[in-house]
Amino acid sequence: MAGSGKRRRATVLDDDERRGRRRLEEAALLLHKIKGLVGWVVAEISAGRSPSLALHRYQNYCASADAAAAAASPSTCACSYDAPVGTDVLSLLRKEFHASRLNVLLRVLLVVQQLLQENKHCSKRDIYYMYPSMFVEQAIVDRAINDICILFKCSRHNLNVVPVAKGLVMGWIRFVEGEKKVYCITNVNAAFPIPVSIEAIKDVVSVAHYILVVEKEAVFQRLANDKFCEKNRCIVITGRGYPDIPTRRFLRYLVEQLHLPAYCLVDSDPYGFDILATYKFGSMQLAYDANVLRVPEIRWLGVFTSDFEEYCLPDCCQLQLSSEDRRKLEGILTRCYLHKEAPEWRLKLEAMLEMGVKFEIEALSASSISFLSQEYIPQQIRLGRYI
Repeated sequence: MAGSGKRRRATVLDDDERRGRRRLEEAALLLHKIKGLVGWVVAEISAGRSPSLALHRYQNYCASADAAAAAASPSTCACSYDAPVGTDVLSLLRKEFHASRLNVLLRVLLVVQQLLQENKHCSKRDIYYMYPSMFVEQAIVDRAINDICILFKCSRHNLNVVPVAKGLVMGWIRFVEGEKKVYCITNVNAAFPIPVSIEAIKDVVSVAHYILVVEKEAVFQRLANDKFCEKNRCIVITGRGYPDIPTRRFLRYLVEQLHLPAYCLVDSDPYGFDILATYKFGSMQLAYDANVLRVPEIRWLGVFTSDFEEYCLPDCCQLQLSSEDRRKLEGILTRCYLHKEAPEWRLKLEAMLEMGVKFEIEALSASSISFLSQEYIPQQIRLGRYI
């Protein structure tokens, strides 16, 4: 048995070393490509020509009034998690918008080139403040970074542009992040920040039976106070609202590495569902990177509109959908993936729209402060009441 344990540890170390070497090789190749493109642009301008770049467009879903027909017909629904749906050509000689977009892209590309050459990292906000008069607003930098990722077929982390992670994790897991040991398993009810870089993670060990993702930090803290992880062998994650890239990458990494089922608990309202959909299908803004960010295996654990009557919740906990909620919900219902990949989810949303009501996860605490952790979540999982 001891020999078997040593072999497993040796295999993990070998895997970590291979991942490290692969990252260095990928960084060197990306830097070579960037230098080549920058050199070509300079040569074109020096020769009096206007350089042009072709950028693919991606979308992980389409939205139309007749979403069912679009989803059923390949000729009308071109959505894909890995194939472009069109191309933009950026040139200094084209419309002012395209010229400005290309100028910003090239300026950000020079920053990325320097980061890779010096093996340094910075945030998107750092880049914005390097040239605030040119970039005008953060969204312009964000788009340039997305353009660069599409151009070189890479992800943001490959550019050494790192986000500020806001997600939290607790439960039956331990891992090493760089030189830091993150031993959630020694205090399973304590919150730890989610790592910024998945590439820095190694030596992951877990005895959890499943992963639970909760929409809000308030619910995460409720579970921590109730010692939920101590009583249930699981890992709990929150993105504290709409999940950022580190939270989504971390969840996908754990699902792939640990081969655990993942469940998601969100409010019974359009925004809660949109957060759930971001985990499962990805976001439109990062559609080009959906294949490495989305978690298609995740299951919707609740809360459902039908839970309100089933658990006899007081009327004061139920709110009417606002006109904005209805517009949001109607827009979500036009997304093709609800017809192609998640028809059961669509039925739940249609029921929400028909009833015209919403309620929060915390409403389940109306009868007992610990009802959510002691009854609802364990029962939903045990009885398979997820979709």
